[in-house]
This record gives sequence, C-alpha cells and structure tokens, in this order.
Amino acid sequence: MKIKLLKNRSDIGAGTRGSDMGIDAVEIAAINAGNDYFHRHLYMDIKSHNETIYRKNTNEFAKRIEHVLEQCIRVSDAVQQTFNYGLFPLIISGDHSSALGTISGIKAAHPEKTLGVIWLDAHADIHSPYTSPSGNIHGMPLAAALNMDNLECQINHPSDITLSHWNALKNIGVDGPKILPKHLLYFGLRDYEKAEEELIHREHIKYFQVKELRFNSLRDSIEDAIESLKECDHIYISFDVDSMDCDKISYGTGTPVKIGFHPQEIMNIIDMFINTGKVSCIEFCEINPLLDNKGNKMAETAFSVLDHISRKIESILS
Repeated sequence: MKIKLLKNRSDIGAGTRGSDMGIDAVEIAAINAGNDYFHRHLYMDIKSHNETIYRKNTNEFAKRIEHVLEQCIRVSDAVQQTFNYGLFPLIISGDHSSALGTISGIKAAHPEKTLGVIWLDAHADIHSPYTSPSGNIHGMPLAAALNMDNLECQINHPSDITLSHWNALKNIGVDGPKILPKHLLYFGLRDYEKAEEELIHREHIKYFQVKELRFNSLRDSIEDAIESLKECDHIYISFDVDSMDCDKISYGTGTPVKIGFHPQEIMNIIDMFINTGKVSCIEFCEINPLLDNKGNKMAETAFSVLDHISRKIESILS
C-alpha cells in the first residue's frame, strides 16, 4: 500500500481567507528544505470552489453551506476512490470543514466497519447551524459526522434552505451518523463555546488537554485513548495546526490559541496511534500563510510533521 496525497485547496468554510494557500506554503517549505517529498508520492488535486467566496451569502447561520456541501462531496468521492485503489489517503486541506468529506469518504469505502476519530485541535468544531455564533462551517464538521443538531442549545433559527443543505451534509457517503460519540477523542481542546461544552459532556465525549497530557504522561494518556477505540476497525486522525502553540511556532492559522502542543508532541501522539495498525487516513488543515508572523514558519513546521509521519506510515505499510 502506498500513500496518495489529496490536495484540497478549499477555504470556503472558514471565517478568514488564506488557508487555501496552505498547501502551496507546505510545498515551498519542502523545496526550501531540499526535500523531494512532493515528487515521491502519488497525488490528486481536488477541484475547489473558492470563487464562491465573492457571492452573496444567503445562509446566515451556515455561511456558503451549499458550496461546502459540494466540496465535501468531492473530498468524500476522492477519499473513497483512493481506498478503492488500495492506497492510503493523506489529505492536505484548507479549512477544517472538509474533514466531514473525509470522514464520509472513509465510511463510504468501509460502511460495515467502525470508525474512530482523533481530533487534534484547539477547537471542538461540534456546532450546528442551530448553535453556531459565527455561521462558519469549519466549526461544524463533527456535529454533521455525528448527525447531531444539539437542539437543546439552540440560539438560531435557520431557514428551510439552510436546513435542507445541512441535512444533505449529514448524509454524505452513507446516511446517518458516521461515528459514535464514544469513538471521538479530542487532543488539545482548549477553546469552545457553551453549546459545544454541553454537548461534549452530555454525550461523554473524551478530551485530553495539553496540560493534562503533560502532567499524566503522554504515553499513559494515549494508551487510555487507544483502549477507548478498541472496538474501532479504522482510525482517522485530523490534525488542525492550531492544536500547536502559536507563540512558540507562529500565528499562521485562522484561529490561533495559546498554550498548545509542541511539534514533537504532535509527532509522538500520531506515531503511537499509527503503531496500532488501525490508522487508515490522516488529514492536515488550517495552515494560513497570509497570517504567519514568522515568514513561512507554520507551513515549515507542518511539513516537518508531514514528512515524519509519512515515513512512519510507510514503515508500517511496507
């Protein structure tokens, strides 16, 4: 089995432009490092819809949802096709909304298998159009994957057309939930709204905070997480670069949050899950070179992680 890179230059689900350039920034980081990474792997460019950012938004509580739906379907199809060819999908995306497409594609390729999700992120991304204070869909992919509206915390009243698109989002790939709450694990969670917090506690979703992981030992926490996913046949790792410490790395992401992981901690976390032999898909997202206050530092750091885990995956698959 070989790795296939899926390049998804879409940032229409975010509140800030620029993460569509993240892939190019990572490629530049590889070139500057004298690394032929992007010549060593098969790849596919997924068609994007970024020009829709200039059109009038008609869905206040789920901005550009109709175009995010299109993009997630494209990503889902690309992921499913990659599995069908016997390849390992490694996705580099713009904003995090596309992760719903990835999860949907994994489930479409393996409908009878149980999927676990590792969400390396400062944010919960578990809002719905009913609860989102911003309407940015990169804050909603997990609610859609879980098929949860969280009506208990409703503050918005979305239009019928918005809800039609939202229901379509929840049913990409296969109908209904793609994952169960007990098979979703957060790492680095530290910035979320009350509606998200209530849903996480109501559904007993596990989360590991940065300080907790350092205090309890990374290995013990990961072993606990692996035990929680023992029923899962596949594990998907979604790595949002804002899970890392913006002060120590850079502010090159749309929603930076202080006190995050160091790059080596990210590599160690991902390595331990890869060692289980269950990781079948990994995604990188939210690298925004337009916001980088240290040149191209965020993309350079992301590339070092990408190169490291790719070699780890290849060693496991060979």
